[in-house]
Amino acid sequence: MRIALVSDIHGNLAALEAVAADIDLRGVDQVANLGDSLSGHLLPLETARFLMARNWIHLAGNHERQILKAATRPGQDAQSDRNALEVLSPLELDWLASLPSSATLPDGVLLCHGTPHSDCITLLQTAERAATSDEIEERLGEARANVVACGHSHIARLVRTERGTLIVNPGSVGLPAYADDYPYLHNVETGSPDARYAIVERREGLWLCALISVPYDARPMAGLARARGAPHVAHALLTGYMPSNA
Repeated sequence: MRIALVSDIHGNLAALEAVAADIDLRGVDQVANLGDSLSGHLLPLETARFLMARNWIHLAGNHERQILKAATRPGQDAQSDRNALEVLSPLELDWLASLPSSATLPDGVLLCHGTPHSDCITLLQTAERAATSDEIEERLGEARANVVACGHSHIARLVRTERGTLIVNPGSVGLPAYADDYPYLHNVETGSPDARYAIVERREGLWLCALISVPYDARPMAGLARARGAPHVAHALLTGYMPSNA
């Protein structure tokens, strides 16, 4: 059993295409998309069509939920969701509304976006630092699985808990840095423009994981972000860091 995990694409079609091509070369049994696929300043419609055409497992992240409510959410913090809502047709919106928030696969694999119980709390991160073992156990709650796959933080990381659960965050396909205000204002930065994903594999009864970094030409997506009034996103796409004045 080999499962490719992708997450946090954020409308970056170029990064998604690079990751999908790399997955095809490696050969997997299943691809699971953990959510936050479209929201941002890039290509939400084209990304939706790319994903809808593939026989992958797709989850709703917090931004899928927020896109569907974006028309009634005032404020600048909802702009990336409104960008998607403005270009998606009823077909894509119906697809978003149909997506589950979690899924369970054979062999004890649990898929979620944030934690098993929330799409807006990070499982393996606490703001800009790695979460402690106590924090991870608290966020897992009563969830029991051999593998827990999560996204949301954009930081690629794996942890094997004392109870033997392998927790994997594949990182972000399409947005390697961003500013967040929860639980306080901070920057999340991977330090690389590469697209990220992971492959988990069961071999001789043990679950193994490879965190994979895929280089691609981010300049067209950065140019698009800049043209759409988001120079901070362009900087993030090109460097993996937020600009110093952001």
